[in-house]
Amino acid sequence: MSVARNGHVAVIGAGIIGLCSAAYLQREGFRVTLVDAEEAGTMASFGNAGAMWPHGVVPMALPGIWKQVPGWLMDPLGPLAVRLGYAAKAAPWLMKFMAAAKHYEAQSQALADLHRPVREAYLALTDDAGASHLLKQTGGLTVYETEQAFAGDALGRGLVRRQGHRVEELTGDELRQLEPALGPRFVRATYFPDGTHCRNPGELCRLLAAMVRAAGGEHLRAKVAGFETGTDGVTALTTTDGQRHAFDHFVIAAGACSHRLSAGLGEPFPLESERGYHISLPHAGFETGRPISFGERKFMCTTMEPGLRLAGTVEFAGLEAPENWGRADKLVQHARDVFRNVDTSQAEPWMGQRPATPDSLPVIGRSKKHRNVAYAFGHGHLGLTGGAVTGRHIASIVAGRVPEIDLSPFAIDRYSR
Repeated sequence: MSVARNGHVAVIGAGIIGLCSAAYLQREGFRVTLVDAEEAGTMASFGNAGAMWPHGVVPMALPGIWKQVPGWLMDPLGPLAVRLGYAAKAAPWLMKFMAAAKHYEAQSQALADLHRPVREAYLALTDDAGASHLLKQTGGLTVYETEQAFAGDALGRGLVRRQGHRVEELTGDELRQLEPALGPRFVRATYFPDGTHCRNPGELCRLLAAMVRAAGGEHLRAKVAGFETGTDGVTALTTTDGQRHAFDHFVIAAGACSHRLSAGLGEPFPLESERGYHISLPHAGFETGRPISFGERKFMCTTMEPGLRLAGTVEFAGLEAPENWGRADKLVQHARDVFRNVDTSQAEPWMGQRPATPDSLPVIGRSKKHRNVAYAFGHGHLGLTGGAVTGRHIASIVAGRVPEIDLSPFAIDRYSR
């Protein structure tokens, strides 16, 4: 058990970012309390496609993306939907998203610096947590139904190569040798041999949480309502049940709700919830060898311990809107389209809130206004990829050390300067 010599840290959020931050903080000698009304790892961290990709260096907004958005919105099976009543609220974020495409090269470099040690950073935790068996380094695929779509992703492949990651371009026949369950519609593919994936993200979170508890960590099952501040930083947090809890340091890693907490501390940020749906097929009838991303359809599938998971699509509807299970039904249709034979009879749907920033860069770093607050949120589609590396940086920040990389691209105030 670690000895708490450096103070008591409240890590607000018990998803993969918060859990990894807590684990690395304990290694620095801090006492840690996770603050989350939910069980650890049961929200967005549970439902992802399992990718842990050091080659995750391509921002979502690239030049010309504005031309694709109308088609996505009009396609019943498209990857993007905006609830009619939420369109006006989503518009400012979407405008910032499309404007971010002008700076894609700088964003790609920042993502590359952040994600380069993904596997190393996870193994430092999973070996101790007894979770290393969940990590498989079998690479990843992006598959295409047309030569036009394959050519259209050349910019992204170039960004990956520029960072020194291996990229192999495959024909349709070569693809089917790797993944025979795929149907004949796919004519090209890109293979990333160095990719790692997790076969059970929920179990990974459970084992990390158990490790944090075994090292003396606590879990305060409560929702944060606000903070008390003094002349020397934040002194305490208050919960919705009226309780006050004092800590020495605070880490905000509350996923899609994080901007509400940062705004309460005088540091607003344009965070949006990209509501993501998945379906799990417990008896699909086959296994894939690695995560597969579908270039035109914008979703991923991965064989996991509970079954074949298809995850993806984006819905803008806010944090409180009820689920639209029709979005999950579209993934069932995609499964029937892309695989030769697949059993979808027992499809199990799920929905989670992805915390998304307009420029695809998470918020990682110290508060600009409160010396004892650090931020770790907004990882979007790369939350599992960024979990351990973010936790390592947060531990350095709270311990008062200079981080391993330049974190200025991830600053909380980059949209308010």
